[in-house]
Amino acid sequence: MAVTQQLARISAEYLASCRQSADASPDGDPLWDPPSADVLDLDWAPFLLERVCELGGLDDVHRNALRQALDGDTAIDLAFLSTYPHAIGPFGPDPAALSATQVARAAELLGHIDFPDLLAALPADETEAASLIGKGADKIVGGRKKYLLEHFNAMREFYRGASQRQLLVVLWWD
Repeated sequence: MAVTQQLARISAEYLASCRQSADASPDGDPLWDPPSADVLDLDWAPFLLERVCELGGLDDVHRNALRQALDGDTAIDLAFLSTYPHAIGPFGPDPAALSATQVARAAELLGHIDFPDLLAALPADETEAASLIGKGADKIVGGRKKYLLEHFNAMREFYRGASQRQLLVVLWWD
């Protein structure tokens, strides 16, 4: 089973409900089950997206926004989501989250990134581009640039939707 990055858009009320469920359950079950329409699987794209932005010369403000959108923040206590046997991200770092305010800022800044332009800065030859990107880009089948653009656009739309609905985003590796 491949471990991939997952994102979930949730309300503060849903998170509080999961925390209460974990506290009330004898085995710490938070009853974590966000709707599938509010979950995004970014696969292994996060590392590659960051690298493309670095290679493309994206400014620090937007690179930091991308990094935060991919890494989350530890200000929101999600320890109850890391409790065995119900841990949602047992294969990577502890789950992290962004507040609704942080989500809105990330959505705004992600919306300003011209990802096709960043991809255009890479060599036209897919093999050469994959070599430059590194981090497993050579293993992507079906067009590396297409894969990266699809995942970036999906993430940007995911954050836009979360921002419009004033939701939090929880991130984990599963």
